Amino acid sequence: MPERRDLRVSHEERDEVVEQLRVAAGDGRLTMDELGERLEVALAARTYGELEALLRDLPPALAAPAAAPKELIQLKTGSGQIRRDGVWTVPRRMEVEISSGSAVIDFTQAVITQRDLDLSVSVGSGQVLLIVPPGVAVDVDSVTVRSGSVRQRVQLEPGTPIKLRITVSGSVKSGNILARRPRRGFWDWLRRRPLP
Repeated sequence: MPERRDLRVSHEERDEVVEQLRVAAGDGRLTMDELGERLEVALAARTYGELEALLRDLPPALAAPAAAPKELIQLKTGSGQIRRDGVWTVPRRMEVEISSGSAVIDFTQAVITQRDLDLSVSVGSGQVLLIVPPGVAVDVDSVTVRSGSVRQRVQLEPGTPIKLRITVSGSVKSGNILARRPRRGFWDWLRRRPLP
């Protein structure tokens, strides 16, 4: 039998290491150049040995499994604003209820522990914005629209492994739902920083 370090890895295992490297860079343990170099190696890795070498000089805490996700997160507002961004754990189900306010749900740095999220929405005259990174698919076919709008601007490249599939259901009266990719801010663009 070959040693574990010589065995082949799957797409999911590569993605887990990519996430650990991204967290390490966010903590300041890796520079952007180091992150870029290691991401290239991680995405092209064939064996466990290649992946383990990328994490060898990082604290073991980074490699610890994420906490179990909550079953349900409920976000409700009348005319206020709700933001769910930064590092947070994606639950199995989410319910978002907006009367005339707005909700921004940013999955860019979210910890993804399962492949599916059921997102139930009820929008009056407000807005729900979903910001999703590559590898996250959004299905909005089950949303009922009265006089508002639902726009899905997230396209997956053929062959891209799906880390998370978000299935949106519910209703929109005169508000809107928008799903899009992350954008660079003005200063990030000026400094030529890459997209998040």
